[in-house]
Amino acid sequence: MSGRSPARRRSRRPARRGRSGSDRTLALGVAAVAGFALVTAVVRWMLVHWWVPVGLVVLAVPAGWAWFERQRRKAEREAERARALRYALSHLDALHHSRFEDAVRDLMYRDGCRDAVRVGGGGDLGADVKATDPFGRRWVIQCKHRRKGLEGAAVGTPDFQVLNGTARPVHGADVAVLVTNGRVTAPAVTFARQQLLYVVDRHTLGAWASGGRPLWEVLRMVPPPRRPSTLS
Repeated sequence: MSGRSPARRRSRRPARRGRSGSDRTLALGVAAVAGFALVTAVVRWMLVHWWVPVGLVVLAVPAGWAWFERQRRKAEREAERARALRYALSHLDALHHSRFEDAVRDLMYRDGCRDAVRVGGGGDLGADVKATDPFGRRWVIQCKHRRKGLEGAAVGTPDFQVLNGTARPVHGADVAVLVTNGRVTAPAVTFARQQLLYVVDRHTLGAWASGGRPLWEVLRMVPPPRRPSTLS
């Protein structure tokens, strides 16, 4: 066994850490010098071959403009297709409930809500579609699809209670809407009117989906715009 004392064995460790720190400092210094030399060499090369970056800029400008024009034309085509979007009630009746939510989202996009998104599903907290219209109003929409249309189960007050409890305090809605391709009970309509909720029943949905007017023109007495718009 070694006769070295514990104190002597411990005394060597700081020396090893010191050498390690010196090695890292040396490595960083070498890397810095190498990096500076590389940058200097690149700058000198560009000063001698100045025509290379100039040529790249000359080529990049028209290429960038062409890309911008392609994106602009693509956006215009998408906007034109959206403006032409129409749905018949028979088509909406045949959709799966999730595709019905997609259709409502697409109609809001057609109306000018560029951020329209479908968020329906488990844990949606009463919001299947969210959108901001060109006037700055935040729309929160709950969708109730009935495959049998008017013959399906009527939408009742409990569905509106869920919407009323989450649309404004949770989702920050300016306009809270329930959209269905079926019927709405009279008590539910009364409750919606009392709580300033908006009802898009089958008749209103048909006028909105098959026509060209935005939903805020189809509905009555929606809140005033939040900000000026070219559409106002």
